[in-house]
This record gives sequence, C-alpha cells and structure tokens, in this order.
Amino acid sequence: MPSEHLDPVERELESFERLTADISSRFGYLPVDELSGAIEDTLHRIVETLDVDRSTFFELSDTGGTIEAMHFWARPDIPPLRLSDAEGLRWYLGRLRRGEIVRVVEAERDLPLDADPERTYVRQAGMKSNLTVPVLIGGQLVGALAVGTFRHRREWPEPLVDRVRLLAQVIAAALLRRRQELALRASLAEVERLNRRLQAENIYLHEELKSSHHFDEIVGTSDALRLVLGLVDQVAPTGSTVLLLGESGTGKELFARAIHDGSPRRQRPLVSVNCAALPSGLIESELFGHEKGAFTGAMAQRLGRFEIADGGTLFLDEIGDLPPDLQGRLLRVLQEGEFERVGSSRTMRVDVRLIAATNHDLEAAVRDRRFREDLYYRLSVFPIVLPPLRDHPEDIPQLVWSFITRHQRRMGRHIERVTRATMDALQRYDWPGNVRELQNVVERAMIGSTGDVLEIDQTFSRGRRRATSRSGDRGLAAVEREHITAVLDECRWRINGPGHAAETLGLHPNTLRFRMKKLGITRPARRATRGNHPPSIVGPQR
Repeated sequence: MPSEHLDPVERELESFERLTADISSRFGYLPVDELSGAIEDTLHRIVETLDVDRSTFFELSDTGGTIEAMHFWARPDIPPLRLSDAEGLRWYLGRLRRGEIVRVVEAERDLPLDADPERTYVRQAGMKSNLTVPVLIGGQLVGALAVGTFRHRREWPEPLVDRVRLLAQVIAAALLRRRQELALRASLAEVERLNRRLQAENIYLHEELKSSHHFDEIVGTSDALRLVLGLVDQVAPTGSTVLLLGESGTGKELFARAIHDGSPRRQRPLVSVNCAALPSGLIESELFGHEKGAFTGAMAQRLGRFEIADGGTLFLDEIGDLPPDLQGRLLRVLQEGEFERVGSSRTMRVDVRLIAATNHDLEAAVRDRRFREDLYYRLSVFPIVLPPLRDHPEDIPQLVWSFITRHQRRMGRHIERVTRATMDALQRYDWPGNVRELQNVVERAMIGSTGDVLEIDQTFSRGRRRATSRSGDRGLAAVEREHITAVLDECRWRINGPGHAAETLGLHPNTLRFRMKKLGITRPARRATRGNHPPSIVGPQR
C-alpha cells in the first residue's frame, strides 16, 4: 500500500524501518574510529523520525552494573541527560540491569511510588514521556536506547517498541565490535611491546655471553668466602638493594649473579651495566633508553637496561663512576620506580631490584660531594665487602684447578699436575688484580705448558707487591693505579694485542684507556734501552 494511504502510526513505523535498514547497512562496514560520530547522527535521525525531543544510547559495563559512556542528541533548549543524573536513577537503572523495558507515557502518573529520584528529575527537566529498551547480546547486557519527549506526551505501541529494540541491537553490535577491536589492538600493542622487550633481552644476553668473564661458579671454602656466601644467602630472597664493595677482580658480578639466582626474580634476567666503561654521554641512554630522533645517531627507539630488567635484577658495576647529573635520576627510579626515556615525556614504570658494586670509598665520595648522600643511603641497605684474594690464599689451589678444568679442552691441553713449588709461589703472591689476575696467569701458563704439568713463568710477579707487604691500608684507587702501571710496564706500554696490557688485565682496550685517564696514568719518558723492561709473560722460560 502506498505510504500516503497509511495512517500516521503506520507511516511512522515504515519510516523507522527504512531508518533501521539504512543504519544496519552503514554500521556493518563502518570503521570503529568513526562509530561515535555515526551514533550521534543516528540519534539525531531517530529524534526526527519519531518526533521526540531527545535520544540517548547508554553503553553499559561488561557486568551491566555501571554506565561507561553515553551518546545523545537533543533538540535545542532540551536538557541533555548528564551522567551524574543517570547514575542517581536507581529504579530506572535497576529495570535496565534486569533487561526490562521502561515505558512511561505520562511520567507523573506512571512512575512507581519508590521512584523518588526519577520523579524529581522529570519535574525539574520537564520530561513528559520516555521509552528505554535494553539490549542483550549473547545474554550479556551491552547497552540501552532511550527516547523521550518534553513538549508533549506520546504513546509507545508494541510494534514501535520492537523496531526500537532492533535498531538498538544494531548500535549495540557495532559498539561491541568496537570494544572487541580496541581490546585486540591493546593486546597486539602489548604483544609488540613484549616482543621488543624480548628482542632487547636477547640482544643483551647475546652480548653478555660474548663478553663473559668465564666465572661459572664461586670457588673456595675459606672462612672469608663462607662468611660472604652466608650474607648472600641472607639477602638473596628479600628483594632488598645490595651494595657490593671490594677491589677490582674480586668477582662482584659473580656474587651479583648468586644473589639474583637465589631470589624470586631468578626467572627474569639479570642485566649488567658497567658505569665506568661507558662515556658519560651514553650512560643515560644505556640506562633509560631513548626515542627515535632523541639525539644525533638515534635512528630507532631503544629500550634501556631498566626496561629490559623489569621484573628482574639490574646490576650497576662501578656505581661510584656514575656522573652526578644521573645520580638524581637513579635515585628517583629507586624511590618511585619511574623514569622517562631520553627524548620522551611519557613516564615509564618498572619493578627492578638493584645490586650495585664499586671499588671506590663511597663515604669519602659523599664527603667530597662527588656522590649524593641520599643515593648512598639508598644503595647501602645491605652492604657486602668482598675479600681480596690475598686475604684467602687457601682458596688458590681450588681456583687454579677450576681454571684448568674450564680451559684445557678449549685450548687442547691436558694438565694433570701442578708442582708444589708452583702452587706455593701462587699462594705467596699478593694478587693486586685478585681472581681475575690469577685466571689470566693460569691461562697464559696453560698456553706455554706442552706437557701434563702446569709450568708458570716465575716472573709473573715481577714489579708487583708481594704478599709480605700488604696494601690494605691504602686507597683502592692507589692499588689500582699501581697495578695497572705495573702491567703496562711489563707489557712495554702496549695496550692492544695478544699478551699485552688489556688482555693481561682482562679489560677491553677502550676500557683500559678510560681507566688510565681517570687514574691519571701516563706513559713515562722513553728509556735509553729496551732491555730495562721485564719480558712479557708468554709461557715458561726455556
């Protein structure tokens, strides 16, 4: 039948059916980012089609308990429904949560006696009639479509209610699709973030593997070592910050690993940073990461060590060399767990346990205002002093055989015996380079030993302090300066190459140059002859 022959109610229903078909077709292919504007346009068309004054769509939470968002369109001079007003309408929301339709033809007459907030609202706003249809999808309450009049009252016949419900389902389905797509986007973003973090961890662990110091385990049974291991056992499970103190080469990173492995964080990475081995301009980026374009050469976003260590442990070696301008940022991370990447204003949050180590006297550095006092107290929650090798020489035989066992297959050697004289010489020596120096001496001796007996060149201790002359009363910097200078003299001040100073000290050549500059070590004037220099240690004297 042509529409001009239909009565007004039938024409209204026909117009609403066309609107529903149009909206259903449009929303089926609409990008979710355009949905809010499309819903507002739909509500406008509902107002015009049904000759009402206001149309509102409520988005309800997954549990159907609260209103998460509202979309509305109203004629001029018609008050919008504020979220605070809607949340106070207890009877109204209770009906919607139960999936019941609210149909009010004459508000003052149709509202029940216990709907006082609703009655107050309709009087103040001037509402005459209201129809609200809740929408359930898969048994889940997703939203509700409401239409209301303020200029006149009107009826809500059942056929119209059915058509309003159908259009509400179209809108709700689109909103549910948006909710699911946004959740998927968030999940994909989280997966991407975790992939970047995993990639950064893999790169870091690969670099650590290439530069490992071959310390696979803590070797020794001396009282001094057992005392330290007892402290490690005490602090490892607690999650407290630990400060490892001791001379270079005492195995601070090895003890940091032992603390991490004994903690609940053992399944997450232990990430190490040597604060002395990096130029001051790069330490900030290394610790906190940077954004693409943050500085010249920043070609891509990079995760810092704090992000990589999230959930695990961060080991900051040589913490006494941390530049003053970064000490404040480190203190903030320790106190609040927050930082920003270089070139970013977005605050990152991490959960990291910190283990720090130094061979400096931090208390003296605090007195000299080279190290922040508040940071020092944050770091020294549980200090552990690692003994120098000269204080537990009884562990040297075990260490020697540990190094032999570790290296002989790789080097094609088969050592079965170390003479008593050799072992006595090793135990008499003062070892200013501690366990690291002992390892280097044993490895060089294995290179030069052709039989099954370890043969060590007795000149390995030339120019260095002996065990009979202790250096414990001197500063660590003085001991380190003397040790590096002695090795440089022995290697004829050659830093690079096999058997020369960097390899002897177990350091990267650039790290050795950095330490020389920091300690003020310069090459003395050339001597008249080369014969005054002790020979390099490459094996036993023949």
